[in-house]
Amino acid sequence: MVKALENIELSSKNKYEIDKELILYKFSNLDSSNRKISYDTSKKFIQFHFLIKGVSKFIYHEGRYTLPLKNEFSLLLYNPLIDLPVEIELNSGSKLISILISIDKLHRLFSNDYQTLPFLSEKNINNKFYQENPLNPSILAVLNQLYNSNIGDNVKSLYMKGKIFELLSIYFNKSDNPNLDLCPFLSDDNNLKKIKKAKEILIERMSEPPTLEKLSNEVEISLKNLKEGFKKVYGNTVFGYLYEHKMNVASQLLTSKNYNVNEVALHLGYSTSSHFINAFKNKFGTTPKRYLNSN
Repeated sequence: MVKALENIELSSKNKYEIDKELILYKFSNLDSSNRKISYDTSKKFIQFHFLIKGVSKFIYHEGRYTLPLKNEFSLLLYNPLIDLPVEIELNSGSKLISILISIDKLHRLFSNDYQTLPFLSEKNINNKFYQENPLNPSILAVLNQLYNSNIGDNVKSLYMKGKIFELLSIYFNKSDNPNLDLCPFLSDDNNLKKIKKAKEILIERMSEPPTLEKLSNEVEISLKNLKEGFKKVYGNTVFGYLYEHKMNVASQLLTSKNYNVNEVALHLGYSTSSHFINAFKNKFGTTPKRYLNSN
């Protein structure tokens, strides 16, 4: 008998309703096994799914049809005839951002250019639409800024709306060069690979990360380019990104109920539990122990 996948529950931590016509979802699966995401939506919404990392599978008609999504690819879905509920199997280690925007709102955003978007043209008004694209560095940069944002509640909605609109403008940009908005350093594919390798090293060795100097030497780029390139691609400093990753891992481990606070601190590489407690409280506004007891 196949064991049912555990659901990733929807909450204010992963669902952000900007307004009634625009919703953002942020999911990560830091468990060792695959997890399931499911929620209902309306046929008035067009769906954008961006897999920042890992592998996922979209499931339809009670499992009779599946659609895989590869690492650093996006999926656009629109069906004006029927509701298209979201059901996703998110592999271990994967990170996904989904944006649902009403077709009316999208039409208003592109009111002067709607003929350039196939699904907004009059002849396709009742047609289903599907599109899968690789994520270029411009899009990845905005996605990581959205994913790693640590913005105050008073401006969070404004920030997210601005980033979503920036993301959509890049997504639908018809320029022959999708990297025009990137600095010259990041337009070099070899440099991008080095920045991504630096990120992988950080995650693999998060309990004992290398210094910036050692990291730049290992991936063979200058310290200056490592700092600037990392911030451009991932929307955060090198160790700012590592901190956010550690805190996400911490929340997952505590939620699993399989680890106590001391064990999580040790797993993440904190020299003392007090250092971990302070770092966790700065991120989540509560202590690990209270977080553990509340989940």
